[in-house]
Amino acid sequence: YLSKKTAETNRWHEKWFALYQNVLFYFEGEQSARPAGMYMLEGCNCERVPAPKGCAAGSAKDAALDKQHYFTVLFGHEGQKPLELRCEDEVDGDEWVEAIHQASYSDILIEREVLMQKYIHLVQIVETEKVAANQLRHQLEDQDTEIERLKSEIVALNKTKEKMRPYQGNQEDEDPDIKKIKKVQSFMRGWLCRRKWKTIVQDYICSPHAESMRKRNQIVFNMVEAESEYVHQLYVLVNCFLRPLRMAASSKKPPISHDDVSSIFLNSETIMFLHEIFHQGLKARIANWPTLILADLFDILLPMLNIYQEFVRNHQYSLQVLANCKQNRDFDKLLKQYEANPACEGRMLETFLTYPMFQIPRYIITLHELLAHTPHEHVERKSLEFAKSKLEELSRVMHDEVSDTENIRKNLAIERTIVEGCDILLDTSQTFIRQGSLIQVPSVERGKLSKVRLGSLSLKKEGERQCFLFTKHFLICTRSSGGKLHLLKTGGVLSLIECTLVEETETS
Repeated sequence: YLSKKTAETNRWHEKWFALYQNVLFYFEGEQSARPAGMYMLEGCNCERVPAPKGCAAGSAKDAALDKQHYFTVLFGHEGQKPLELRCEDEVDGDEWVEAIHQASYSDILIEREVLMQKYIHLVQIVETEKVAANQLRHQLEDQDTEIERLKSEIVALNKTKEKMRPYQGNQEDEDPDIKKIKKVQSFMRGWLCRRKWKTIVQDYICSPHAESMRKRNQIVFNMVEAESEYVHQLYVLVNCFLRPLRMAASSKKPPISHDDVSSIFLNSETIMFLHEIFHQGLKARIANWPTLILADLFDILLPMLNIYQEFVRNHQYSLQVLANCKQNRDFDKLLKQYEANPACEGRMLETFLTYPMFQIPRYIITLHELLAHTPHEHVERKSLEFAKSKLEELSRVMHDEVSDTENIRKNLAIERTIVEGCDILLDTSQTFIRQGSLIQVPSVERGKLSKVRLGSLSLKKEGERQCFLFTKHFLICTRSSGGKLHLLKTGGVLSLIECTLVEETETS
């Protein structure tokens, strides 16, 4: 139990407090089922304070209050008043202050990250030591065999030289030549040990595992270089085209509207910020080489890649808007000035708008190459496989959306060319197949039309039709002298559902 001072009445109320991690709950009583309130202690400061002054001295109430121990919790949030508490036991008060000081979730996360890095480093050391231990085990087995052979030879020599006895004497009286021989033997044993260790290290350097790790590191280095180049391309797109065009759209005589700027560039600035963060993370990982941990970076990147769906879905439309804007001479002249910037290196705006379209497939290829050189027992393999599967799923969704969007735009473009319009083209399931000019033969009885009439130029001109084939319908249009298309009044829209196609074989 602790006493809590209310901010409105400055009165003290006894509550039952419970501290869990970095959250301080308080209840009306110990048996309460639900808390009466809570305080977030992340980033707070707790300190002991003296007893408040204000009551008349000498009263029985003041005597009781003097025995209380007060402490205050200062919050880091702006506008939140300090929390004043008191308890009757000094030891209890010290324990509360110490517990609130240590109630920081961020410190636990930092400690967990440090321990995780140490664990990963130890796992890599253990993998290396396993290889070395296996080689040493084989060498010990060979040495045991050699020792057994030498023991058998010693036993045979002892049997033939039973009269020979070992030299009995004190070490102080040992022959100086024997001391020199022992010293040389000790030197030789040290040299042989160092030679064995050097052989083990050289064997590991030439092993397939080490070669796979070298290739894996090279893939990571190439990915960092490619990411740096991609961030630079996005930087040029935003700073040499997007931001200047925004300023131009706000000028007195704007060569382009703000809506067109948004349609052309969409969320390319957000994509640039995202990859700047990802690139900084990659450089931080390279700084800790040879320990390379990349899976957590992809875990951070994956939830934010949905912004690519919007950019890819809008890409074809952005190029179309850009082409329409280029018909304005003022805009075209201004755009050529931007493209003449040395940072563009002679590349056009369309080229920079196309770069984000290939970034997701580039990540998928990189992850395929990384997994090809990552052992199955590697600590990052499952995380990298998960990142690859998520990217492949996102790529398939983007491809399907682009196909559907292109089909809708194609249908709407054809619908706009027909003067009367065509409602069936507003069906999203209607997929365009092909278009072209065909000659419509007059509907007469077979054999009654003369060959001269069929081959005449006038009939060919009158019977020429502009046709559009879709999955569900066949459109037949005539073109007027002004170049506009008109649907035939009868038979202009033919349904292909439950229809029959007949090929005429008679030449007449």
